[in-house]
Amino acid sequence: MSLTGTPFLCTLVVLTVVALALPLALWSRVRGPRPLRAAARTLMLLFTQATAVALVFTLVNNANGLYDDWADLLGTGDHVERAADLGADGTGGIALQRLPRVRQSFEPAAGPGMRAAGGVQVTRLEGRVSGVHAEVYVWLPPQYDDPAYRHHSFPVVELLPGYPGSAKAWFGSLHAHEQLEPLMRDGRIAPFILVAPRTNLLAGADTGCANIQGTVNADSWLSVDVPRMVTDNFRARPAPEGWSVAGYSAGAHCAAKLAVAHPDRYRAAVSLSGYNDPIGEPGSLAARTPALREANNPWLLLNRAPVPPRIALYVSGQPGDGYEAGRALERIAQAPTTVHVVYVPDSAGGHTMALWRPQVVPAFAWLTRETGARPVTAARAVPPRSPSSAGARPAELASGTAWRADAARRP
Repeated sequence: MSLTGTPFLCTLVVLTVVALALPLALWSRVRGPRPLRAAARTLMLLFTQATAVALVFTLVNNANGLYDDWADLLGTGDHVERAADLGADGTGGIALQRLPRVRQSFEPAAGPGMRAAGGVQVTRLEGRVSGVHAEVYVWLPPQYDDPAYRHHSFPVVELLPGYPGSAKAWFGSLHAHEQLEPLMRDGRIAPFILVAPRTNLLAGADTGCANIQGTVNADSWLSVDVPRMVTDNFRARPAPEGWSVAGYSAGAHCAAKLAVAHPDRYRAAVSLSGYNDPIGEPGSLAARTPALREANNPWLLLNRAPVPPRIALYVSGQPGDGYEAGRALERIAQAPTTVHVVYVPDSAGGHTMALWRPQVVPAFAWLTRETGARPVTAARAVPPRSPSSAGARPAELASGTAWRADAARRP
């Protein structure tokens, strides 16, 4: 039974009701010696507490996309087949342009939100360079199957979750495709292909999106294998002009790091409540040595770059949760690097999906402008829905429209 599936949730609801009913019905009817009665009543109370805790955890997990399956929850999943030394560029000297094209098999993805806005599809990718074998979720914009655009190549955004986090969270919890689909359809936002690869690759550890010889090549998985799969199977624009990466929390750190480290692979990055030093996530493998911390810190990478990279960064955050990291990047950025920092007031909420959900549309509007991706109108336009709230409040604060006056008062 799937951890995030409806049958499991319904089973927990039924068990919780039964657990509440048992003490009410049987408390005074328990027979036998006093120790036996005490033990029976204690078991009923423990059963009630266990089912209630399990139900609450499942609801929280489904709402925030923390754990995708039982292996993730229990720490038994391992998606790394090998972790060879791939060198500074993460390719291991492999001539990527000479790799044969591999056609993937895709199927409809299951889970909350996966069937909305045209549906999300999933494939299991065997990373030929990274040695990672894991699933990748893909959503195609409304224009993709329109005959009028059969010769059109589409820009791509890689979507990265936090840690712990499911690759499906951008669709199931942030509702990114549901928010963006009507805006893409009527030409207000460019029709991006959305790609969400698994980032939880090792049991109980945050990879920090780093290449660590003998452990994991998460950087190469995200910046080499996944993009190659997408360009092999879809009408995607080539890198770097056609590619961006976006993330929240630990995924925000990864997004900024990947863009700064690989300006030949990404043109822009969106960082929602991220950090620069990998130590910002205490469990990150990228923080376990000083050398790894330096090699995976986007501030240090940008500051030490021989030539400022041609990338654009969108960094949003609250005081103590991403804002200072963005300002630090902004201070050292030199043309052609650009950094757009959005101050999000404390009143917008904390480090949760409710904070990031309203920021999806403003971030993709920025990506549309910064990457030069041309908005196009689908053949069958539909009346636009509310673009950014998706049930979260206050949208105007979290979207950054109220940041300037507040930011002026901040150091």
